[in-house]
Amino acid sequence: MGCVGTAVRIGLMGGTFDPIHYGHLVAAEDARYELGLEKVVFIPAGQPPHKPKELVSEAAHRVAMVRLAIATNPCFELSTVEVERPGPSYTVDTVAAFRKQYPAGEFYFITGADAVAEILSWHRAEELLTLCRVVAVTRPGYVLDNLRERLAGLDAYLWRKIRVLPVPGVAISSTAIRERVREGRPIRYLLPDQVEAYIKEQGLYRLRVHRGIPRDQD
Repeated sequence: MGCVGTAVRIGLMGGTFDPIHYGHLVAAEDARYELGLEKVVFIPAGQPPHKPKELVSEAAHRVAMVRLAIATNPCFELSTVEVERPGPSYTVDTVAAFRKQYPAGEFYFITGADAVAEILSWHRAEELLTLCRVVAVTRPGYVLDNLRERLAGLDAYLWRKIRVLPVPGVAISSTAIRERVREGRPIRYLLPDQVEAYIKEQGLYRLRVHRGIPRDQD
């Protein structure tokens, strides 16, 4: 299946991408294929609203790493809508902005199943589920009942807007990659070579605390 279809079905993949890695890329490509998406747009977070005590790298670094990682895939795009928008990066606002840009579009917000399990705590969560479908990416063998239990208070109609998508490779973690860099351990084969080179050139993750903004999710 190519990346241009007759219907405008667009995947939106949000996250801090600090750094972006193969888990993100495999999830995006699998979602693109399985859901028949025209493209997947990677959206680095600006000011994540959760976990305010943690820090992430400057937006310019995270945007640069995403750009390097997706350069060879014509079905992947980068959007800086969240890093350019002041204030907290709420998913509902981002999806609403894309719906204005593509009024006839059908949108799929792609994120980890662990994050989706907390969706009832998201800003205007029910409104978000009226604007798009949510794709909960997880490792094969994930028990769907766990997610149903966590979202027991969700209306049945809105529950049908959530799809669980088992994807190989999602066990890779940005947190683990940062820790490996701090410990001087190899990160090769966990993320694209261009991103690894950028991390080394810029000296990212060598210190436990570095300049940045509050972290939301990897």
